[in-house]
Amino acid sequence: MDFRTLPAGGAFTLTNCVTPSGLSGADGDFLPVDLAIADGKVGAEATGPEIDMGGSIVLPAFTDMHTHLDKGHIWRRASNPDGTFMGALTTVGADREANWSAEDVRARMDFALRCAYAHGTRAVRTHIDSLAPQDAISWPVFREVREDWKDRIELQASCLLTIEAVEPDSPFVKTADRVVDSGGVLGTVTFPVPDLKQRLEFFFRTAADRNLVVDFHVDETGDPAVRTLRSIAETAIEMKFDAPIVVGHCCSLAVQEEDYADRTMDLMAEAGIAVVSLPMCNMYLQSRERGRTPRWRGVTLVHEMKSRGIPVSFASDNTRDPFYAYGDLDMMEVLREATRIAQLDHSDPDWIRSFNTTPSDVCGFSSQALEPGDPADLVICNARDWTELFARPQSDRIVVRNGKPIDRTLPDYRELDHLMEDA
Repeated sequence: MDFRTLPAGGAFTLTNCVTPSGLSGADGDFLPVDLAIADGKVGAEATGPEIDMGGSIVLPAFTDMHTHLDKGHIWRRASNPDGTFMGALTTVGADREANWSAEDVRARMDFALRCAYAHGTRAVRTHIDSLAPQDAISWPVFREVREDWKDRIELQASCLLTIEAVEPDSPFVKTADRVVDSGGVLGTVTFPVPDLKQRLEFFFRTAADRNLVVDFHVDETGDPAVRTLRSIAETAIEMKFDAPIVVGHCCSLAVQEEDYADRTMDLMAEAGIAVVSLPMCNMYLQSRERGRTPRWRGVTLVHEMKSRGIPVSFASDNTRDPFYAYGDLDMMEVLREATRIAQLDHSDPDWIRSFNTTPSDVCGFSSQALEPGDPADLVICNARDWTELFARPQSDRIVVRNGKPIDRTLPDYRELDHLMEDA
């Protein structure tokens, strides 16, 4: 049977497949496997007709744990004027104030999720800009979208506002309650402020009082003097905060003194902090100066973190907005680019987990490890080893959800033209 032809449902067994050995902790690059599919789940033994897959790589469907669905696909009306971080901040702020109606946010969220679904993603955590009055618009839209997509993509949302907004008797408290009502995650962006410690303590208390997990945007800069990551770890340890903690970006760690960075990562491990790296967006923004070649990649110290037992994931981050002009919520692209940017090859064999099972575990999404009883949510690639996988974009991949191959037709950008024209 042709590689690209699978039954539209029912019971069948995929024979002559390989899966990355790192998914199960085995040695080597790949393990031969036959995958039985029945009732939308991975079975324990062969069933139905056998389909020879010719040695093709089978992966668990992806988890994209750091995205910005509310910002996505605004580039045509709100492009970054100079490609810098500040250019992104100011441009997004102006566009949000002018254009982010419920209809606008909903249409762009749905468009982005259709892309992610077609590419093979099964779970997404998005950050939601949550300064008033936008929070009253975007959070209800998120809840509606989550309900619409519940049978296709698991969705979580984290509020996004700066650490300067985190203080008692402020709108932040109402935002935290809104997060609780939406089953969300408490988030903030940290940067050096004189009373950072007090604000972090209040942030963690607010989360603990409401039984919320937390997700930080941290030190997204090449300035080695920006060191809020250590403050987060120290405060979490001092307060004995025991709910899951995620930190994203952590760019400046890579340009700090080695002894300082090592101690910071030791504290992260002690605090039980997980990290998510966003290599494509950070390469776009970091070390950008007009007329000057960038001097560094913008990626954090993922190898050193992983060696300490810190859970490390990779994710898409922004898509076609001022923070990143490109991207399509395609985790296969993230996997390929992260491997090159962070030199994941010639390294630990289990990095593949950082794109599916590790972020799924960190976020608390349902299990996805190709084990019997797991949903048959698969990405099947016409490649037999890593070099074949990474040499091409795998645009002919097969995505299987609940045991059925899906239509991978991507939405047309023209669908969003009316939003750009109205703006």
